[in-house]
Amino acid sequence: MDNGTGFTKMGLASSGNAYNSVPTFVIPTIIAEEKKGKKGDLADLNFYIGDKAEARRKNMNVKSPIKDGIVEDWDSMEKFWNRCIYGYLQCNPEEHYMLLTEPPLNPPENREYAAEIMFETFQVPGLYIGVQAVLALIASKITKDADKVMTGTVVDSGDGVTHVIPVVDGYTIGSCIQHIPLAGSHITDFVMGMLRERKEPIPPVDIKGVARAIKERYCYAVPKLEKEFQKYDEDPSRFKKYEHIDPKTNEVKFTVDVGYERFLGPEIFFNPEIFSSEYDTPLSVLVDNCIQQAPIDARKVLYKNICLSGGSTMFKDFGKRLGKEIKKITKARTDAINAQHNANVAYLDVNVITHRMQRFAVWFGGAALSQLPQFSEMVISREDYLEQGPRIARASRVLKQF
Repeated sequence: MDNGTGFTKMGLASSGNAYNSVPTFVIPTIIAEEKKGKKGDLADLNFYIGDKAEARRKNMNVKSPIKDGIVEDWDSMEKFWNRCIYGYLQCNPEEHYMLLTEPPLNPPENREYAAEIMFETFQVPGLYIGVQAVLALIASKITKDADKVMTGTVVDSGDGVTHVIPVVDGYTIGSCIQHIPLAGSHITDFVMGMLRERKEPIPPVDIKGVARAIKERYCYAVPKLEKEFQKYDEDPSRFKKYEHIDPKTNEVKFTVDVGYERFLGPEIFFNPEIFSSEYDTPLSVLVDNCIQQAPIDARKVLYKNICLSGGSTMFKDFGKRLGKEIKKITKARTDAINAQHNANVAYLDVNVITHRMQRFAVWFGGAALSQLPQFSEMVISREDYLEQGPRIARASRVLKQF
């Protein structure tokens, strides 16, 4: 299970002799419980998760146990896992190893809590908690058939937060990790704001879903903002129409014009000031800062292996734009060094890796890792847990070469 801020991806890692490439279920990471005052004897059993929870927002208290990738409500998380295992996966956890994922800089206490719940409540025979960046790096190595050394920079952007994580020989360099609270949900909010400004005929209850659909269907990254505005002015066919179909009647409920938000949405990664007054550092600068703080002997490889992960990196031409911006930064720095010292330093090789498994890179990497012969040696076994207690989960078990 890959539990993200916005969505949880889960499934069986393998089918026969091959690992599965996509999760069996993808659901919102939310839980709906009875509101205060309505709780009875069976209130603890009356809860819903995922899409079923979403449908009960009017009558129940809906919340997410995870914020910015970190679990904050462990009671709700345990209930959420319970329904995932028994309701969706319909498996006996006592017969399966469990692979969970964690964000960078996850507090070690959280690893202990997760281990305690998995071993004490669900009685799993073995547990592996994988760092999301490392699993995403594994996914990029498989899909591109690249060198198997576990060194690279992972740009992971999901629903709630964007992280830039350097991984050197399987270890994440915690002191170099950069993050910005701009990701998929913020692009949705930005598109929603533009729709409201234009006073599009959208019922308030539907506007967030419409904004999300427009983001996923029509948005793309552009090389230059000014030129794109000019293209739209010269060619009106670039404006699109979004038709919202009523799921009950299967008829068109309303039609929405889709315009500049197509390219302005993803632009918040490269010009964040158009969305937020608090964060004005472009993603390309964030990646460069991250690598510049990493050990000097690893920087060349970190620039060469910039891997994208998460649904918010799936915009068309997103990888090209990010690579171009980073190259511009490194080229300017190299030119300044050459001019200052009258030298001839070569330009850095900047390579942003895009691949078909970006959306589910973390889950896919975990599924692949679980099929390695050495995986059984990397898991925390039930015997080890009973001998040492939850503290055994504090240390990450690292894969240096895939």
